[in-house]
Amino acid sequence: MVLPEGFVLPPWYLLVPLLAVLFGVVALLWSLEPPVTDRTVLAFAPWMMVGATLHVFYRREMYPDVVAVLFATPSVYLVTATVAGLLWIVGLFLQAGGIWKTSDRFLGGIGAGVFVAAVSILVATSVGTGTFRPLWLIVIVVLTVVVTALTWFGLSIWFTDVAAVTGATGALVVFGHTLDGISTAVGYDFLGAREEVPASRLILEAGGALPTAEFIGAGWLFVLVKVALAAVILGLFREYVEVEPKRARLVLAFIAAIGLGPGVHNVLLFMVG
Repeated sequence: MVLPEGFVLPPWYLLVPLLAVLFGVVALLWSLEPPVTDRTVLAFAPWMMVGATLHVFYRREMYPDVVAVLFATPSVYLVTATVAGLLWIVGLFLQAGGIWKTSDRFLGGIGAGVFVAAVSILVATSVGTGTFRPLWLIVIVVLTVVVTALTWFGLSIWFTDVAAVTGATGALVVFGHTLDGISTAVGYDFLGAREEVPASRLILEAGGALPTAEFIGAGWLFVLVKVALAAVILGLFREYVEVEPKRARLVLAFIAAIGLGPGVHNVLLFMVG
């Protein structure tokens, strides 16, 4: 099995319009050719987290049946990308008209507001059902910040050009994949969570087969692989960012999303039981 468990495509009468709108948004952005900087990538970060939060709603069966499939994997990320892309376009026109200072602030500000509102709903419903467990949220976030800081410090010391060139976008890549790695490890070792992605499950099983598993669990190997992979990717992209900064940052933003999205999803799912 190659695809993760829970991979569900919506029926054609929902998928086709969704893809049509998404391709239209991409085409319009292609024609507008907006600048893509570190600030732009950071403005999309809340939307990466919004997509993950909306999928937690799906896992908790909080949507009407008629639209629920749109918030399964992978369609929830297509929906989120479409909405974020539309808002980016609106922000670009507002900036051009002098109504808003920058499109990045418009996009990021709305994304942050939507994320906070969505998490507030999750917290309220989980408190009401008695399943709210914030401890693991705190543990995972603290560990992620510490490991990310140490990794970025190491890159800044030994690979200064990589850290300097990739900038905040590179830091987001490291943070996102560290969060995914640590949340997966905590879930696997302490909460009895079952990994849904086959490749990740193989790494976790390999960690469990090592003699160290009895003392420090199996998840540490997965964390190590995720952090190392993020660092290697940034090293490989250094020259690309220098030559084609716009395209390189777009690709790195996607790479950050496939770490940050699942990581946030894990943390929120553990938090609300």
